[in-house]
Amino acid sequence: MALNADFSFRSRAQASSLADRTPKRQSRALETTMLQRSMHNEYTTNGRLLDAELVNEVKRLTATEQHATAQLIAALGELDARRLYLGQGCSSLFTYCTQVLHLSEHAAYLRIETARAARKWPTILELLAGGALHLTAIGLLAPHLTAENHERALAAARHKSKRDVEEIVAALRPRPDVPALVRKLPAAKAPATLIQEKPRLPQPNTLCGGSEKPATEIAPPVSEKRWNASEIRPLAPERYQVQFTVSRETHQMLREAQELLRHRIPDGDIALVFDRALTLLLADLRKTRHAAVSRPRGASHDSSSRHIPAAMKRAVWERDQGRCAFVGTVGRCTERGFLEYHHRVPYADGGSSTTDNLGIMPRPQRVRIRAVVRSARGGPRPRAADRFRRIVESSTIELRRERVSRLRYLGVRTDLESAA
Repeated sequence: MALNADFSFRSRAQASSLADRTPKRQSRALETTMLQRSMHNEYTTNGRLLDAELVNEVKRLTATEQHATAQLIAALGELDARRLYLGQGCSSLFTYCTQVLHLSEHAAYLRIETARAARKWPTILELLAGGALHLTAIGLLAPHLTAENHERALAAARHKSKRDVEEIVAALRPRPDVPALVRKLPAAKAPATLIQEKPRLPQPNTLCGGSEKPATEIAPPVSEKRWNASEIRPLAPERYQVQFTVSRETHQMLREAQELLRHRIPDGDIALVFDRALTLLLADLRKTRHAAVSRPRGASHDSSSRHIPAAMKRAVWERDQGRCAFVGTVGRCTERGFLEYHHRVPYADGGSSTTDNLGIMPRPQRVRIRAVVRSARGGPRPRAADRFRRIVESSTIELRRERVSRLRYLGVRTDLESAA
C-alpha cells in the first residue's frame, strides 16, 4: 500500500514537473520555427528583387559582413589577451575557435593572426571594416609588419588581390633564387581495395535452421584526389619561383631542348630554356590571335562583310590593350582571358566591320549584350530574317523545321514558323 502511494506521489510530481517544462519547450520550438520561417522568407525575397535592387542588396550585405568580421576580430583579440578560452576548457585560442566556435582550421588561423596583428596595429580593424583589406592579405602581411613599415605596407595592400599582396611580401622580405631542379616523382600507390559485407535476405534453408555465410562485395577503389602541382610564387622583386609537374614526353622534350641549346646555354639552365620556349610560343599566339606580325601588309576591306581583316584586328587589339572593352557601372572589365572580337552593333542588325564598331570581350559579356539588345529591340533582326527566309523557303519540310528552330533560338520571330 505504501509502495503504491509512493509511486502515485512520484507520478504526480513528475507530471507536474513535465507540465512546467512543456510550455517552455513549446515556446522554444515556436521561436525556432518562427526564426526558420523568417530566414526562409529572407532567402526567398531575393528572387523578387529587381536587378538594381539585388546589386545594392549584395553590396549592403557585403559591407555588413565586413563590419561584423572586424568586430569579431576585435573581440577575439581581447579574448586572447585575457586568455578566457582557458575557462572554457580549451588549451589555446585555436582550439576554442575550432571546437567551440566550429570554425575551420584555415578560418581560425586567419582570424587569430589578424586579431593578434590588430592588437599591435589598430589600423587593421578600420581597413578590415571598410573592405580595404581582406583576411588573406592580413595573414600574409602580419609576420612581416614592423613599426617602420606597417603603414606603408598596409597602404600598398589596399584593395589588392592575393597575388598582389604576395608581391608586396616578396619586396618586404626578399628570398634568394631557388636552384633549378628536375626529379622524378614517386609512383602513386594503388588505393587499398575494401571488402564489405553485403546484406542479403535469408534463404529458405536458413529459416529452417541452416547457416549461410554473409556475401562479400569488393568495393571499388577510392580515387585519389588530384592536387594542382603548378605554383608561381614571388621570391623577390622581379624574381619568381615556378613549379609544375610534367609528363614523360614533356620531360624528354625538355632534355632534348637542353642538349640542342648547349652552344647557347652551356649549363642547360631550365629557366633560360623555358624563357626561349615562351618567347616563341607567344610570338605564334600573337600572330594567330590578333595578327601581330613583324611585317604587316595593307589590304582593302569591305566593311559590309562579316570578315575582320588582320590589319583591323591589330588596330582593335592595340586600342583595347588586350583587355575586355566592356565598361560597366563601376568601371571597365579587367578580364584578359577568353577574349573574342565582337561587333558592338550586331552584324545581323546592320553593324559594319569597322574599327569603331569592333571590340574584344569574353563570350559571357557578348551573350549578355546580345540578350539586352534583343530585349530592347523586341523584333526580328533585319539581316537574319532575310537570310533565314531565303534558306527556309528553299528547303524541304524536314530541313525547314530544323532551320526554323535555329531561327527561333537566335531570337528571330517571323511568319516562317507557321510555314514550317
